[in-house]
Amino acid sequence: MLPLNSMQNSPDELPAGPRSRVRQCVMILMAVLILVPSLLGFGTKFVEFIRLVRGDVDGTFAITPVVNYLLASSGFLCLFIWAALGGMFHDIERPKRTMLQNEDRLNARSREERSPSGEVR
Repeated sequence: MLPLNSMQNSPDELPAGPRSRVRQCVMILMAVLILVPSLLGFGTKFVEFIRLVRGDVDGTFAITPVVNYLLASSGFLCLFIWAALGGMFHDIERPKRTMLQNEDRLNARSREERSPSGEVR
């Protein structure tokens, strides 16, 4: 295993090129393919909910899904705000570096415990 300081380029330091553009385009395409149907599904249920609020009897079946959407969305929003205010997005690379440093330290300790003949003390 290479020590941490011997790593030349991290993915954050690589120059933007055609590969990163392809990755960005694929990510945007995936987001659109996932979010547009979700938005359409939520939008139709929300329109049915509005009809129900206005007094239209045909929209009564829309109450439960709309309330579920709103509760789940507000829960995820609260989790996101809690994470952002708690500083969990400040240094997202630190856990990776800490794990590699701990692994290097454990490898060094196991090498120290071995005698020159290869036997464990």
